[in-house]
Parts: sequence; structure tokens; C-alpha cells
Amino acid sequence: MKRALPIMKNVVTLILITLVFTANGQTKSSQKSAPLTPASPESVGMSSERLDRIDAMCQEAVKSGDLPGIVALVARKGKIVFHQAYGMADNSSGRKMNEDDIFRIASQSKAITSTAVMMLWEEGKFQLDDPISKFIPEFKNPQVLQSYKYNDTSYTTITADKEITIRHLLTHTSGLGYGVIDGDERFKMIYEKAGITDLFTTQPITVEQSVKKLAKLPLHHHPGEKFTYSEGLDVLGYFIEIISGVPFDEFLRKRLFDPLGMDDSWFYLPSSKADRLVSVQKKEDDKWVKYPVTFYDTDYPLKGSKTFFSGGAGLSSTAKDYAIFLQMYLNGGELNGVRILSRTTIKSIMGNQTADLFSGGVNSYYGLAFGVVTKAGQDQAGVGSVGTFEWGGYFNTQYFADPEEQTIGILMKQTQGPVQDETGWKFRMLVGQAIDD
Repeated sequence: MKRALPIMKNVVTLILITLVFTANGQTKSSQKSAPLTPASPESVGMSSERLDRIDAMCQEAVKSGDLPGIVALVARKGKIVFHQAYGMADNSSGRKMNEDDIFRIASQSKAITSTAVMMLWEEGKFQLDDPISKFIPEFKNPQVLQSYKYNDTSYTTITADKEITIRHLLTHTSGLGYGVIDGDERFKMIYEKAGITDLFTTQPITVEQSVKKLAKLPLHHHPGEKFTYSEGLDVLGYFIEIISGVPFDEFLRKRLFDPLGMDDSWFYLPSSKADRLVSVQKKEDDKWVKYPVTFYDTDYPLKGSKTFFSGGAGLSSTAKDYAIFLQMYLNGGELNGVRILSRTTIKSIMGNQTADLFSGGVNSYYGLAFGVVTKAGQDQAGVGSVGTFEWGGYFNTQYFADPEEQTIGILMKQTQGPVQDETGWKFRMLVGQAIDD
């Protein structure tokens, strides 16, 4: 009987976890939009002839050596009207790019993490203006950097005038920094000395461990004072674990990815999908070569301990999976009969949360998950209608979704270091000019 006890304990634990997900699982919706499937451009008011201009642009970018490879996807009114691959997924091995190849989406992870936060918010688990220290006590009484000595890396601080809230973390106004990619050299040094894990890692560390170190460090400024791109979404990844009671990767799998059919979105890829991961490449002596190991190993989705679930930068995905995620937003929070968020919640997510703090100036603002185009931005031309939401990733990926025109544009590439790449702005303009209704 003694040997049976651990088995029974594991069975009970599994049942409890199942009950948690069943009780808080995504609900059915009275709305039932169709899954995102291919259709002819003309059936949804787009011009095949004009979409050919995107094809020509991508071909030229690869042919001229500006990029090693590209996957481009355009959808309108819930239908994929353009989805093509160009060039090489890995030049050194000669592997060609395919439409279903998997890319490190880096900061495109942020909108997914923000969505997960808002899913739990809808369940009444917390308020957006709750201090994060209510859930992660290490953040109590935050300090702001006052002075710094480069010769010995010592610094002084003053007490912040308020606590960091969940809203501050969602909107990059918490005052936290971003370590090795921080724009302030002092914070690069402070984070490095403290052993903060930035972006990605193959090392045996968890986000909980990194976040608790981060909580002890000074802020750039008082919370809510400025927009400073930060590791706030990593903090929120750990926060999701606390609120949900399950590891962050499991939460996303059960509550978001599986319900939406995002089967190719992972922090760490299953072995069955490993051969579809695109290599990160850089230009060297006029040739595309695999990017070397620096402060991180670019093969982190395949190697190492696989325990660091970075809410700000850790996910990998495909163009189609990310289009599914964006389509759910365009549908007001629902896809294929599954309700992820209420459309009323999405109104708040798309609202101006940063006033004039965001670096987009009059052309865009930051909401709770995305940069959002304003009337002034629309009038500048080439970036979409008012309300178009957008972002990108560290390895040269970009996306946007235009609620007014019901269009999605996704451009997946995997480069690091300097590139002669104009596909980002051209692609957005070319998607817009292909609308023909």
C-alpha cells in the first residue's frame, strides 16, 4: 500500500489541475466565426494583381541579398489571401524556406502574454491598478536610480513615489529596464552584475528566479512617469503562474493556443517540429551565415534546460499561428466559436494607456498589448487605418492588423545585426494598396 500512495497523490494532483482548467477554461461563444482558411483575394475585396507586388518585393529582397529568406502572409475578412515563402531557412545547409516554418518571434510574445493577463483579469482575479507587490512581495517599496559610479558600479537611489502596478507593467511605464538591450548603459551594467536573464537562455533558470532578482534593482524613473521598454512582461509571465497556479507554458497551451488551434506556438519546440525552426542569420563577407552564440544561444528553442518561459521574448511561432491570434482580436475576442476575450475588454486593450508618453508621438500610442495607430498616423499614409495595432520582434519580424479594413499583415524573417531591409514599411503599404472594394 505504501508504494501506491505516491501514485494516488499524482492522480489526485492531475485531477485537480484538470478541474482548474475545466472551471476556468475558455467559454463557448454565441458567435462562431470561421477558422482562418485560404480564399481568393477577389472573394474578400482584394486584387490578385496588386498582391503580386508583394511577391515581387520579397523576391527582389532575397535576390539582391538584403534578406536570406521571408515568409509573408496577408489575410482579409477572415481569409488568407497571400501566404508565400522566399529564399532560405538556412543558407549553410541549403534548406529552403517553407510557409509553415517556425520563427523566434521575440517581442511578439508580449501581446500574447498581455492577452493571458487580461484573460485572468476578466475572471476577477485582480484589478489592473493593483500593486504587483500584492502578488510578488519582492517589489514592495521600489527604488529609483539617483546616481551611479562607473568605476565601481555602485549607485544610490531614492524611494519611488508610488508602487508599480499591473497596468504599469503592461504599458512599459513601470520604470523597469531591459538589461543588455537597455538604452541606458548604467542599467546594462546593473542588470549584468545582478545576474538578470535577458530575453532568452538555455541555462537552468526560471523566470521566477530572474524576476525576484529584478525586483531588488533600481528603476529608471518613478512608475507611470515615462515609457521605458522593459522586462515587465517577464514579470507578468511569473504573475500569471501565481494567479493561475500552473506553469506559464501550460497556461498558454491550455487556455490560448489549443483553443485557437495555434499548434506551432511554443516556448520550446517538440522534437517533431525542430526541423522547421528557421536559423537566425547574419551577413558576413557578403554571405548569410548562422548567427553565433553571444550572450544567448540562438538555438534556445531546441537546447538547454528549457525552463525559462519569457513572457516578453521567449515564444516561437509561424506566420499562420500568429495570424490566428490577430484574427481573434479582429473578431472581437472570438474565433471558431471559442471566446478568448470579451469585445468590451478589447476596447480597453486598444485604448490609449500612455497618453503622450509613448515614442510614437502623435502617430501612435500604446495600449495594454500593442502600439495603436492614431488619426495622425493614418493620415501620414502607409501604416493602416485608425486603430491599426502593431508590433515586431528582435529577430526582424513584423505584424499589423487593421480593424477597419479587416486586414492582417505578417512578415517573418530571422536576422540579427545590420541588414539592408526595407520590406517592413513597403509590405504595410503594399497590403493597403491591394484593397479593391
